[in-house]
Amino acid sequence: MAEIVQTSELPITVMTPTYNRASTLPRVYESLLQQTFTSFEWLIVDDGSTDNTRELVQQWIDEQKLTIRYVWQPNQHKKTAFNHGVREAHGELLVALDSDDTIEPDALAHMWSTWQQLENREQFIGITGLCAKPNGEIVGDPYPRDVMAIPAIDMYFKYKVRGEKFGCLNTAVLRKYPFPEDIAGFVPESLVWRRIARDGYKTLFINQVYRTYFDSQDSLSREGHSVGDKHALGLLWLAKDMVNDCLPWFKYQPKEFIKAAIRYNRFKRVLAKQGQAVPSGDN
Repeated sequence: MAEIVQTSELPITVMTPTYNRASTLPRVYESLLQQTFTSFEWLIVDDGSTDNTRELVQQWIDEQKLTIRYVWQPNQHKKTAFNHGVREAHGELLVALDSDDTIEPDALAHMWSTWQQLENREQFIGITGLCAKPNGEIVGDPYPRDVMAIPAIDMYFKYKVRGEKFGCLNTAVLRKYPFPEDIAGFVPESLVWRRIARDGYKTLFINQVYRTYFDSQDSLSREGHSVGDKHALGLLWLAKDMVNDCLPWFKYQPKEFIKAAIRYNRFKRVLAKQGQAVPSGDN
């Protein structure tokens, strides 16, 4: 089911998958109201919330300050909500904004103008900038140069850039690479981004802060082994992807590949202990 304020296509879709985040969604809404670029839609994909998310969003739709679309689905998982949003998006560019974060007032304007100036846009998956903490501190590593047009897999392995990043995605390309829904539970985003990069799509990396990042207390990085084992299947697939499909980049970070092989075997044992079947071809 969906409630639509406006159906005309717009250059950018800001897509927010959400589940029981009525307490933090207002932060996203206020952030979008401050955008200097206004030709965008806000697509909210509600993954079966049981709080007052629907009523809250309806209030904003009634205000008519933004073009808002609300799509509801039974509770499944963020990956399914993300795929749902990609299918529904009207924009040429898609900005995946979490339900507890904000973006800088000029972020959408900068993304769109930069995208319009980019030659051979069909060869790019998108533009990726930086994140900052609420105190202004940059999260993770900046890029080695202010503007770099390379596959994302090179940025990770060759240049060793780490930390939260944020930008916009080419919706047409993104539709070709949905998150695998046959993997139960958590699916690491890197599975999709690496596949896109290996297929030759480039990313324009820019040392421009686009997003204010609020560190979630329930993020995977905080979970440790015991809770991380809950995501054993997805993490096994990620380790497998690195060991099997990223070998051309082995020379840049051989230790990381060895660690991935160790993680792969650890998660196989975890799955066996949990009584889960190891994916086909991994026995």
